[in-house]
Amino acid sequence: MADLLALSSRIIDEAVTDEPVNRVTNELSELADDLAIVESFSHCVALATDEGLVCFDVSGARTGPAVVAALRGWNEAPVHTIVYTHGHIDHVGGSPAVAADAEGRGDPAPQVVGHQAVAARFDRYDATNDFNLLINSRQFGGVNQKLQLGIGGDTRFLPEGALRPTRTFLADDEISVGGERIQLHHARGETDDHLWAWLPDRRWLFAGDFLIWNFPNAGNPQKVQRYPLEWATALRAMAAERPELFVPAHGLPIADPDRIERVLHQVATVLEQLVADVLDAMNAGATLDEVVHGVRVAPDALSLPFLRPFYDEPEFVVHNVWRQYGGWWDGDFSRLKPARAADLAQELARLAGGVTALTTRAQELAEAAGGADDLRVACHLVELAAQAAPEDRAVHEARAAVYEQRRKAESSLMAKGLFRAAAAESELIAGVEGGGRPTRSGTPLDGT
Repeated sequence: MADLLALSSRIIDEAVTDEPVNRVTNELSELADDLAIVESFSHCVALATDEGLVCFDVSGARTGPAVVAALRGWNEAPVHTIVYTHGHIDHVGGSPAVAADAEGRGDPAPQVVGHQAVAARFDRYDATNDFNLLINSRQFGGVNQKLQLGIGGDTRFLPEGALRPTRTFLADDEISVGGERIQLHHARGETDDHLWAWLPDRRWLFAGDFLIWNFPNAGNPQKVQRYPLEWATALRAMAAERPELFVPAHGLPIADPDRIERVLHQVATVLEQLVADVLDAMNAGATLDEVVHGVRVAPDALSLPFLRPFYDEPEFVVHNVWRQYGGWWDGDFSRLKPARAADLAQELARLAGGVTALTTRAQELAEAAGGADDLRVACHLVELAAQAAPEDRAVHEARAAVYEQRRKAESSLMAKGLFRAAAAESELIAGVEGGGRPTRSGTPLDGT
């Protein structure tokens, strides 16, 4: 068993990340008497009580069986209750494995507790099944691939047999299992159905995805609305409880009230300042373009081991703040009712002297790459060329190369995944050997 608390304490106190902080080992470690964590995708945190186990999240469909096996190696008690911190598939997709384990052992089916919006999320997943498969295929590293989350191998985004909550609540709830009081608090953050669980008698807090040991996933470009300011409020509410043990669903658990409070307040402060800076710019009449290129998070904050932009990143959160407070129009009057992208691209190609001129200039900028702005402009130009000549193999060879270079220059998994998807798309059209080959660029941390 790994000493996860010692590891997280050293990483936080010394601000050195010389070991992975988001691990998917499917191995169980005891955090305290009657408390264990299976490091998976997502983690499953198990509390042993006199009535059976309480599991906070149950990982994804692919990892669920391994999580159940790890739990059974630790404790043979029935799973009495599953608490969903939220309805993302990497937190609920393992529930069929838990249900199958209960049935095979002759145990009663577990009680499933979650916010009342979890059911609506499941319904939305069913209504947008193919869309979710598509966007996650792009996000996690390629094109024409089944996403590398935990959905099994079929064509369902929400796994077949995923358990729906049998007990729901709106704002706050309290359950008791085997004499253990578990208080549940709803707060919007990464999702609208998120909760955090507080055990007042133990002073343990289970936070789901409110902390993921990366910059908060509050800006995902393909996913539904996130709520960064409410996220920060929730973190401060957690800190006010002064937990002695803080356990997220991704990343390492944290011990010591002072250390926990420091981490939660630092993350909350970054989110609050980012929202404030965006709103100040909006109130001053800035366009989205001006806000995106003007609002920044301090580099020293992004260097903290639990705030590095390796999954989501501040620029994407800026877009989400704009969407939440300002709607979909970006302030450019030509884009209020725009021309078709292909029509505009063809006109610009004619003005530039043809798609070859656009492609050549894109390649020149990418090769020079004097800075990130050169690559940004290169992507615009090569995208215009591809929109103007969607079947031109030479254009797509250049597009694939530019986006692959762009992928390598990015830090966040989301940006890397999407730029790799663009490159793979063009490789298929250009007939490049290995075209469309998915490239795993990291471990995904959310559903949609």
